[in-house]
Parts: sequence; C-alpha cells; structure tokens
Amino acid sequence: QVQLVESGGGLVQAGGSLRLSCAASGRTFSITAMNWFRQAPGKEREFVAAIRWSGGSTDYADSVKGRFTISKNNAKNTMYLQMNSLKPEDTAVYYCNAKRGGGDYWGQGTQVTVSS
Repeated sequence: QVQLVESGGGLVQAGGSLRLSCAASGRTFSITAMNWFRQAPGKEREFVAAIRWSGGSTDYADSVKGRFTISKNNAKNTMYLQMNSLKPEDTAVYYCNAKRGGGDYWGQGTQVTVSS
C-alpha cells in the first residue's frame, strides 16, 4: 500500500502562484510514476502533469504547459507542483496519484481556488 498526502492548496488571485506537495509513505520503493490530476465542480477528473520516479521525465496537459512545473525529491518521497500564472479556470481539487505495480493510489485532494 502507498499513502499519499497533498498539501499547499489555498486561495490565490489570478496571476499568482502556489506550490503543491504530495508526500508518499508506505511501500514507496516500487513507485514507477506519480501524477497530478484535478477535478473542477461538475467536471470529470483530468490529467495535469506526470513524472517518472526513476529518471524524472515529465509530461503536461496542454492547458498547463509553460505555467506549471512538476518535480520530485526521491529522498523525501515527495512530489511537487509549482503553479504559476494561475487562472480562474485552474480552480479545482488537485489530487496526487501514484502508480505502483498494477495499482493506482490516490491522495485525499487539496483545494485550489483562483479568484479573478
């Protein structure tokens, strides 16, 4: 099992920045990739960014490219999402996801609200 805890959400004005963190614990030794997803009210959960746990290659949704940066600290088993130039449409609950073997693990989510 892998436990994931997100932090760093909050209320920010448009154009501002936030940094989300996702701390992993438990059986973290065989995590292959970690991702950020988000879900806005009335919408489906959508992919935001991904990072390979070994090697660190990254991928982003088109909507956040150039504004968000995903990173990790393997020693701390922690993943980050630096969000700059935030827009009201970035408002959502942001979820951390870890892939390990054939399993998917999710955090409880952290709310990000961007005011116009």
